[in-house]
Amino acid sequence: MKFKKLAAVFFASAVLGTMSMGSAFAYEKCHKSKWGASDQLGSLNNITAKNLRSASKLVKKGKAMRMGIETNTKTPAFPPRTFTMSIVTPGQEGGKSLGENKLNYHDDILNTWVGIGTQLDGLGHIGIENTYYNCSSSDEVFDANGLKKFGIETIPAVATRAVLLDMAGLLNMDIVPEGTAYNVKEIKAALKRQGNMKINKGDVVIFYSGWHKLLGVDDKRNGAAHPGLGVEGAKYLVSLGVAMVGADTWGLEVVPFENPKEVFRVHQILLAENGTFILENAVAEQAIKEKVYEGLITVAPHRTTGAVQAIVSPTFMY
Repeated sequence: MKFKKLAAVFFASAVLGTMSMGSAFAYEKCHKSKWGASDQLGSLNNITAKNLRSASKLVKKGKAMRMGIETNTKTPAFPPRTFTMSIVTPGQEGGKSLGENKLNYHDDILNTWVGIGTQLDGLGHIGIENTYYNCSSSDEVFDANGLKKFGIETIPAVATRAVLLDMAGLLNMDIVPEGTAYNVKEIKAALKRQGNMKINKGDVVIFYSGWHKLLGVDDKRNGAAHPGLGVEGAKYLVSLGVAMVGADTWGLEVVPFENPKEVFRVHQILLAENGTFILENAVAEQAIKEKVYEGLITVAPHRTTGAVQAIVSPTFMY
């Protein structure tokens, strides 16, 4: 599926940004990590042993919910990302088997962009004027054969408390409309509705909008836009020290963008400026139906050296 409309908006915004250099250069491109010059973990530093021990006590029903969607050729992806898979039977062409015991086996070959499906965005994904997290220049980070810095392999096993924010329930809607931004007012209202919850340092925050229900049903609408986190909301979550922010949409932040001239500004705030990781297409419907809004989450990305992103299937336990 192609996101032609969104791609057109993205490239038009890029052109406008190039033409309006005063606006583009208004951003402070260099943001040092408070954890030091060698830091590559960003907000994951906020997850402590105490976070894990506390989160484990939230597993009361003994249930586990996988948050990943299926990844295949029809999975929505930001253009020009695509996915293909081939199943092969090496040495068994024409119905052959191997050895006296007549062994047969299948293998699979993937030819895919990694930023597809349920994905974790690493700190080497987004920059500001060719500068990435912790004041890292593009030359320090980029290599076509694999990132020299911030590769997915640097991410440790993540296990901490997850807070699910039911934005569909807050707005009394089955699916939150595209273009709906979640900012401080909406985040606080969702927390109040869910029993005056608090977001703690080291938490993972996941927004539920019902948007995933469009998968395979109305892919055109899905790909054109979606609800999501706003600029003010992103800064607020950063101020609380969250480890990751996620949503059941493919781009996390609200689309169309709050300011049409600013392209994925929320991504810049989270990744480039503050080292806060992003989860996309993370579905929480099972727990939301049971009115469970906090639990233990685990995220374990593949350790592919130098990868920018990872296809993941986070597990939420409650």
